Amino acid sequence: MAPREQSVETPPTHVAVIMDGNGRWAERRGLARSDGHRAGVDTVRGITRAARDRGIRWLTLYAFSSENWRRPKDEVEVLMSLPEAYFSTELAEAQQNDVRIRTIGRRDRLPPSARASVEQAVEETRGNSGMQLVFALSYGGRQELVDAARRLLQAGSDPDALDEKTLAAQLDDPELPDVDLLIRTGGEKRISNFLIWQTAYAEIVFSDKLWPEFGPAELDVALAEYHQRERRFGQTSAQLGPQGTRDSGRSGKP
Repeated sequence: MAPREQSVETPPTHVAVIMDGNGRWAERRGLARSDGHRAGVDTVRGITRAARDRGIRWLTLYAFSSENWRRPKDEVEVLMSLPEAYFSTELAEAQQNDVRIRTIGRRDRLPPSARASVEQAVEETRGNSGMQLVFALSYGGRQELVDAARRLLQAGSDPDALDEKTLAAQLDDPELPDVDLLIRTGGEKRISNFLIWQTAYAEIVFSDKLWPEFGPAELDVALAEYHQRERRFGQTSAQLGPQGTRDSGRSGKP
């Protein structure tokens, strides 16, 4: 049975992106990997604007994983310099467009200058109600679940009262909705410990484009593929009716 089309006029509420391929993009051009990461920041700017223009309410970007700390020291230093460089130029535009900056992950592990720039952006945009731009920094999906379980144990929660809603309330950002569309660039086909809880029913689109090559046109390709998907959430096609479903009806709080 062919999948029913979703309305292209209804964008996914939450798009998450695994931004992969900066290093390979640079190496193919005879450049340092650091040049690829800086080029990737330019793509973040472009995709953030494109997502906002297309009515996407939540955009989560996998900027630095908990495993990325294992990379060579000089590369980690470059990556840790990027938040300050990004927010020094983009914070004003975020304010102008009512964009709220949020983060998930262990911010306490960031170097002082990176942490200060991130915390400033989070605080100054806290009252904004437009697109929610979430940076996953020093983030790991398994780590997030372990931290959530630890908080419940420390609070003395009753094991018999534990349910999905209770656990979700202890995640890094309890307001983060379930992911509708997960995009991974760079040609790899795995989720790499990213938003394990929130992507339980996400539609996944893999792009062969390296992150610095991923522009608004590639975003539109991913959105078009998303709109072709039939999202059943455990139901059958017959149960969904003739129009299918284009909205999970989930708020991110199971």
